[in-house]
Amino acid sequence: MPNEHARLTTLLDVLSTLGTEASTTERGDLDLLDTIELVDRMNAEDRRVPDAVAERRGEIAAAVDGITARFREGGRLIYIGAGTAGRIGVLDASECPPTFGTDPSMVVGLIAGGETAIRSAVENAEDDAEAAGLSLRELGLTERDTVVGISASGRTPYVVGGLEFARGVGALSVAIASNAASDIGAVADIAIEVVTGPEFVSGSTRLKSGTAQKLVVNMLTTLSMIKLGKTHRGVMVDLLATNEKLHARSIRTVTELTGATVDEAAAALASADGSVKLAILMLSTGASADRSARALHAADGVLRVAIAELS
Repeated sequence: MPNEHARLTTLLDVLSTLGTEASTTERGDLDLLDTIELVDRMNAEDRRVPDAVAERRGEIAAAVDGITARFREGGRLIYIGAGTAGRIGVLDASECPPTFGTDPSMVVGLIAGGETAIRSAVENAEDDAEAAGLSLRELGLTERDTVVGISASGRTPYVVGGLEFARGVGALSVAIASNAASDIGAVADIAIEVVTGPEFVSGSTRLKSGTAQKLVVNMLTTLSMIKLGKTHRGVMVDLLATNEKLHARSIRTVTELTGATVDEAAAALASADGSVKLAILMLSTGASADRSARALHAADGVLRVAIAELS
């Protein structure tokens, strides 16, 4: 089958140009090393990642600003990816509600192959260039939303197609890749290309590439939430106390930020229906729960602004 052979040859040529697929002869002796030296060598490779992320600080900041602006308009952040990259997007999305008290629809993770692919590989799902666009259409994607495509190689058809669909409807499109001049970067409004180089074990892009992706998505959501007022003085104040540990953390947060006693913090939280932010505002200003709630709403949820207004 000459066409199939030609496609395979072309793909091999493309992969040979990607730093994430490269191998180095200096690592050919890994199986001969003792465990502590393996730990040291892998750790040395991992230490390169934060510096590579820092080189893309401008693009990351631009993405945070774009995401935040769209959040303020009621928009969503939607991650798309395949394999490890898709799982990282799903993980970040799933952690936003308990961490920042967001609605689950505010940050969404889509993975090639659907929910099954979160735990098990779904063969060929990443090669479907139409699938992400269909899923985004089902979500009712609009120009108020942001789509972040994640791909270590930077060429995953599922991600390319999704970003093209996002641009077509006017949504902000952001690409996170581990290679420069990536296909997904070329079709996105903002390209965050964190060049991490050859992996410790060649071709295993869940390693440095995956670490870089996790660092970047951490920034995108955490910094956006900071700008939306989900934190106060570096502490989470919109967390949801869904278990005993988080209830204790809520009390500790209130005491830390107000100087109140544990009993005072617990009483304020009860009056505030468990809202850490509202309890802090009440204790900081002496205002009632109703007045504090109105001030917080007028301040778009930014605690510092509400405190200044009531003080």
